[in-house]
Amino acid sequence: MKRNLFLIGAALTLSSCSMMSKPAEPVTVTVVGLNDFHGNLEATNFSGVMIPDPKDPTKQVRLQAGGIEAIGGYLDQERAKNPNLIFVGAGDVIGASPITSSLLRDEPSTIAMTKLGMKFSSLGNHEFDQGLKELMRMQNGGCDSNDTAKACKFENPYPGAGFKWLGANVVDKTTQKPVFEPYAVQEIGGAKIGFIGAVLQGTPSIVSPDGIKTLDFLDEASSINKYVPELKKMNVDAIVVLIHQGGVAKDGFSEPACGTLTGPIVDIVNKLDPSIRAVVSGHTHQGYNCLVGGRVVIQGDYYGHLLQRLDLTVDKANHKLLSISAANVVMDTRTLPKDPAMTAILTRAKTLTDAVKGTPVGTLAVASISRTNNAAGESALGDVIADSQLAATADKGAVIAFMNPGGIRADLTASAAGNTATFGDLFTVQPFGNTLVVMDLTGAQLKTLLEQQFDNPEAGSSRILQVSKGFAYSYDSTAAKGSRVDAASIKLGGETIDPAKTYRVTMNSFLAGGGDNFVAFKDGTNVLQLPNLVDVDTAVSYVKANAGLAAGAQDRITKTK
Repeated sequence: MKRNLFLIGAALTLSSCSMMSKPAEPVTVTVVGLNDFHGNLEATNFSGVMIPDPKDPTKQVRLQAGGIEAIGGYLDQERAKNPNLIFVGAGDVIGASPITSSLLRDEPSTIAMTKLGMKFSSLGNHEFDQGLKELMRMQNGGCDSNDTAKACKFENPYPGAGFKWLGANVVDKTTQKPVFEPYAVQEIGGAKIGFIGAVLQGTPSIVSPDGIKTLDFLDEASSINKYVPELKKMNVDAIVVLIHQGGVAKDGFSEPACGTLTGPIVDIVNKLDPSIRAVVSGHTHQGYNCLVGGRVVIQGDYYGHLLQRLDLTVDKANHKLLSISAANVVMDTRTLPKDPAMTAILTRAKTLTDAVKGTPVGTLAVASISRTNNAAGESALGDVIADSQLAATADKGAVIAFMNPGGIRADLTASAAGNTATFGDLFTVQPFGNTLVVMDLTGAQLKTLLEQQFDNPEAGSSRILQVSKGFAYSYDSTAAKGSRVDAASIKLGGETIDPAKTYRVTMNSFLAGGGDNFVAFKDGTNVLQLPNLVDVDTAVSYVKANAGLAAGAQDRITKTK
């Protein structure tokens, strides 16, 4: 009997042991991030990697990197290795895009990201380029666009983005509640990863104010931290921040755990909840892989040249992040396979836009007119654009034109034979579709406007407006705030501006609304909106009318110190 009891006890012991669950094995989740894609469906030159020139091996050329075909090939390749992969974005998926995407209202880009499996992206400032209503259409789908000539031409009806834009710090002015979801959780491989999205608080100063007048953009760090407790209650295993704000690092994009990162992102990261261990950043178009206070902070250049890769190993049972491995991966078109689904999207987008893109406009005196600023902040292309806008509005009484430098997105490079610039070349320079506005400003207001170029957007930095021919001034960057521009040097046609006199001036609709902190424009009078005069069309007319167009002389703005 004793033997039987022993056997029964032994059996029960073995049975209970077999019923005890084994400790859950750690799971590795791969997070792949994309920042500042800007609708670049095709590969572009990447200055971060130089390769031998196929035409002349003694020379070096930039690597062709990025594009949806290579990105798709990489994601397919990595999902085959680890199905626990989450594809996310850090803002500016769309906006300021090449003609292949923007002429179709960036719908090919959101459709491509959806088919690539993107789950979430933080909002970026360029998502708001066309205003909140249009952004909601881009999220939810439909054809009720503010530009029906471009909407629903790629796919009708437009299905909407299959990923979610996240914005913890973008709230309705009245309710103070988030307009977009602040965070999201992705369950994969038994793990739960939380993502919180945010965009730079300074967004209102760099997008057209009218389109976001119902929104407030709050402090990034406090907005992000607000939602950490909610994610902890959901037992997430790790929290990753997707934020459209960044910095600059002295180290290269491939340098791991760099310690040289500076800029706004550093202050934000230092204020984040300690449970946040990884930050996928954007906005500054830099490639870096750094540590800030022990946290990974990474950014992947722009246009899809680099993808940020985070390998998160988590303890599912105890909801702990055990380790992070971080790297920027070059989207090398030479070695990555092409994704056939992405080739189909690119082919259709090009079919719909190539005829317009390749339309010859006129000839340039040189192969390319540069947007690079001289020491005073003036560029040859800025001169040309300001002149084109003045020429288009001279019949409205305009005598001066101003152009914001941030609206000049590329050099004007003639892509056709004989230095012939095409519509696509001009569109690449000014892809926003801003319209022109004419208004009256006094000489005193012009002085105030010019002073607003300095300590903009923050102390020690500047945004120098490009000005039309005949207008000139000088400034001392070391002088006291509000006294940097020499009033006696502000001249029109060689005559000093009279503070009490009124002058008719031209600018784009972005500036007219006080964009880039140039609020002096909001005080203008006798305002004339020109909704049918689009900036790129103005440039087209100017190039057509001036065969052999020369680069600007960069002699209108003088920096004395």
